[in-house]
Amino acid sequence: MAMPLRQTIRVGTYLFEQKVLRRREKFPLIVELEPLFACNLKCEGCGKIQHPAGVLKQRMPVAQAVGAVLESGAPMVSIAGGEPLMHPQIDEIVRQLVAKRKYVFLCTNAMLLRKKMDAFTPSPYFAFAVHIDGMQERHDESVAKEGVFDEAVAAIKEAKRRGFRVTTNSTFFNTDTPQTIIEVLNFLNDDLQVDEMMLSPAYAYEKAPDQEHFLGVEQTRELFKKAFAGGNRRRWRLNHSPLFLDFLEGKADFPCTAWAIPNYSLFGWQRPCYLMSDGYVPTYRELIEETDWNKYGRGKDPRCANCMAHCGYEPTAVLATMGSLKESLRAIKETAGGNRR
Repeated sequence: MAMPLRQTIRVGTYLFEQKVLRRREKFPLIVELEPLFACNLKCEGCGKIQHPAGVLKQRMPVAQAVGAVLESGAPMVSIAGGEPLMHPQIDEIVRQLVAKRKYVFLCTNAMLLRKKMDAFTPSPYFAFAVHIDGMQERHDESVAKEGVFDEAVAAIKEAKRRGFRVTTNSTFFNTDTPQTIIEVLNFLNDDLQVDEMMLSPAYAYEKAPDQEHFLGVEQTRELFKKAFAGGNRRRWRLNHSPLFLDFLEGKADFPCTAWAIPNYSLFGWQRPCYLMSDGYVPTYRELIEETDWNKYGRGKDPRCANCMAHCGYEPTAVLATMGSLKESLRAIKETAGGNRR
């Protein structure tokens, strides 16, 4: 992944230790932590807010959340949900993980960010990851509420002013065009000057209300190939490895390695990934050792047919980069060229 130098060294050292020194076949790169499912928005493409009311009221205890990340040993954690800022102890979860020198990305729609910002402290180990799916009209339509884009932009500006690292996460659907992608990424990169941007083709959550606007593989490749043209890919501060961007464009293909970005929620460790639910286990070891990973991925499970999601394929790209001197040098060059912060 393209990331700040300190984080690059930490993660690179971790990967070398796991792959070379310990000779482990499967290990986590980043944990997707969901300490709640409740949210203050009802996005049409979300499959997490369809749980029963009793489940939506639950909040994961701090010790359980932190313990799961430590159990896995992953150097990074992405806190999602639901809306994490609705968790009454989210600041304590972040504080304890940062104290353990875990790189923490708090994913948020930013509706509560300005109200909750005082509870957090800027740190090289911490970043707000704000969800932005398009410019004003398009974003507000995707989250089914007017004014969300403007609030998110205001929150990003305030967080940057206070010295926080701010990244963004953008999901694109078949209603998007290369131009809509270019417009929002230019805005985030040049106008708001966020530190890094992550992007993803929409995946068809089984429980998502909207099942009509998810992207297929060929649609994804064509969309990103055109959006990345003209030097955009090199200019944007994208939080992805060059090989994963190649994958989105159709220049490379990889098997799924969902085990490298495991999901831990109120139900436990989710099989096989946060996008599909084939059951839960209480420990990370059980997830790794008792899941038949060979049966998942495009060409194996029909549910995976159109998936090109970050959680399955970015880890494969990262490991492929690590295993190639040429790709490692390319990643270093593109990271430097993108002026990472």
